[in-house]
Amino acid sequence: MSDVTTVSCPTCGKTVVWGEVSPFRPFCCKRCQLIDLGEWAAEEKRIPSEGDLSDSDDWSENQQ
Repeated sequence: MSDVTTVSCPTCGKTVVWGEVSPFRPFCCKRCQLIDLGEWAAEEKRIPSEGDLSDSDDWSENQQ
């Protein structure tokens, strides 16, 4: 017997089967996938960091 794993679409919250039947997983559809991509591209989403320095700031300080 096979257990079906489901997740919630990060954009709209619909239930999505985690498997070959859902090609856009974890998203429910291409539209939700593109909405998420657009949020990252517009810098509405980001991965939090511990420091306030960007990579370029860190590099310039190490070169002095």
